[in-house]
Amino acid sequence: MTSLNFPSGRRFDLACLGRLAVDLYAEQVGCGLEDAASFARYLGGSSANVAFGTARLGLSSAMISRVGNEQMGRFLLATLQREGCDTSQVQVDPQRLTGLVLLGLKDRDTFPLLFYRENCADMALDAAGIDEGFIAQCRALAVTGTHLSTPQVRKAAHTALDHAAKHGVVRVLDIDYRPVLWGLTGRGAGDNRYVPDARVTQQLQASLPRFDLLVGTEEEFLIAGGVPGDLLASLQAVRAVTPAVLVVKRGALGCSVIEGAIPGRIEDAPAFAGERVEVLNVLGAGDAFLAGLLAGLLRGRGWEESARIANACGAIVVSRHGCAPAMPTPAELAHWFGGQRPPRVDSDRQLAHLHRVTAPRARWSELQVMAFDHRSQFHDLARSLGAAEARLPALKRLLVRAAERAETELGLQGRLGVLADGRYGEAALHDATGRGWWVGRPIELPGSRPLRFDESDSVGSALLHWPREQVVKCLVHYHPDDPVMLRLEQEAQLLQLWAATRESGHELLLEVIPPRTGSGDADDAVLRSLQRLYNLGLKPEWWKLAPMSEAGWARLGALVKARDPHCRGAVILGLNQPIAELVKSFALARDPVVKGFMVGRSLWAGPSRSWLANEIDDATLIDGVLQNFSQLVEGWRTSRSPLARAA
Repeated sequence: MTSLNFPSGRRFDLACLGRLAVDLYAEQVGCGLEDAASFARYLGGSSANVAFGTARLGLSSAMISRVGNEQMGRFLLATLQREGCDTSQVQVDPQRLTGLVLLGLKDRDTFPLLFYRENCADMALDAAGIDEGFIAQCRALAVTGTHLSTPQVRKAAHTALDHAAKHGVVRVLDIDYRPVLWGLTGRGAGDNRYVPDARVTQQLQASLPRFDLLVGTEEEFLIAGGVPGDLLASLQAVRAVTPAVLVVKRGALGCSVIEGAIPGRIEDAPAFAGERVEVLNVLGAGDAFLAGLLAGLLRGRGWEESARIANACGAIVVSRHGCAPAMPTPAELAHWFGGQRPPRVDSDRQLAHLHRVTAPRARWSELQVMAFDHRSQFHDLARSLGAAEARLPALKRLLVRAAERAETELGLQGRLGVLADGRYGEAALHDATGRGWWVGRPIELPGSRPLRFDESDSVGSALLHWPREQVVKCLVHYHPDDPVMLRLEQEAQLLQLWAATRESGHELLLEVIPPRTGSGDADDAVLRSLQRLYNLGLKPEWWKLAPMSEAGWARLGALVKARDPHCRGAVILGLNQPIAELVKSFALARDPVVKGFMVGRSLWAGPSRSWLANEIDDATLIDGVLQNFSQLVEGWRTSRSPLARAA
């Protein structure tokens, strides 16, 4: 148990007030910011990281801050909302820009930071916009020290703290001392964590009585207490102005908790050991620690269990690039504490997989996809008709218009997808991306066996230029009984692709079509192929497979459940079969692993031929494709009706 008394029956577990900015992390490790060539963009700011991290751990969290009325502000709001964090109290500044931070990873001890926060939006948080009614709905309010550093944000923080005190909300301070943000260092010294300053100490101590829980590093308690070089004396000075619980973060040593009198030695305070891990990046570790600590405390856990969660969260984050996106999920913590993990975090494949598949992501309970990623087929069709190849990009854009009508007229919101290529379909991909559709894009060289890649031999380089929402689709003609050298070569290509998508963050769809090798069981060949690929460690988000028997689909469901229960599912491919035959096959795919269909030539072959031959206009082409697609959608819906399932 703890001495903190969190109220119950509130709408929000936690509201975080403070920094909300964009982190731009150097992607090159081992060089200074001067030499960094590219940056990854993440949500950042200590308060935002805690709000994000607690939401990921299942708390009902909210953010109180301010962003600019521009693209970066909208990115931050969308990122928090996707994680389940309430943003109704984030003010939008009509004039100021959202804050930015550039961060580097030089070595284990050197992490250069450059803050772009001159008159930024979150430092203009308006006290008049702090809603007492909203604060009253919270169990805890967490504020960061940066928002005590200037009169305007201090007024906003104090207003929120006064409302919290009135309504019994537990008030938490993350000291979060950044000397550069108090104007104590040159602008290029953002990584300096401690500069003694009597003015800062005085300003902090004036606010400390407003809090019930103070969390900080040893250096942060030195600035709060104001006795440079003497932690215990600084803790005594803090205790003189506040009875709050003190949590002292001590890096690899873990943390110490002081609920009453300051002991004669810090070692005499209740201590909770940290986790031993290989450090990639300490930036954000404190935010992860606080997120884990509050996740435990707000669920009624005692100090030992809450500190255990906090130390684990910090350990996981220091082993990863970035802060907010590195925050663990409950599934990761269950694995972490399950006793089955290797000593090095970066070598724990299961932890990495859980991080990828258990974080919030777009949900696709069903998927009906119009596929026109074909390249050789469109080329051959145009050539056979004497039509100019240059017309194919326009044709594919018309197919996107057909999909657009399908979404509206067939009620496919949240279930519609398109599969388009970057050769003839680049403009079509641009049209489709950003609509909330499922968007897939092929990577394989058409007809290649052994597998080759289309856009570049370096798959990782190619994916750098793909929007993250585009799913990487790879068709491989693979059979487990292929000649050994052919099979190994194809598997090596698939493993390269797998590694590239894990690094880039793209989802992967594998379309597996075993070559016909005689009169053997086609379903068995597919399922043995998938079994082999799972044995290699491949866990794609999606499988795309030809129609199978009802027993075959059931075997697939059992295989996926056993080998990767987080798999998105399987979709049925068309193989240019008549629509009526495809509709019949839907009824056999009863297992829940089957989420829908992904069909191409059966939809567009006829109308496209007529359009390329100048026999029909654009509108007629769209009507024809939509009519074919409608038959498939209706067939799928019928196959999923209760009567069809009971048949």
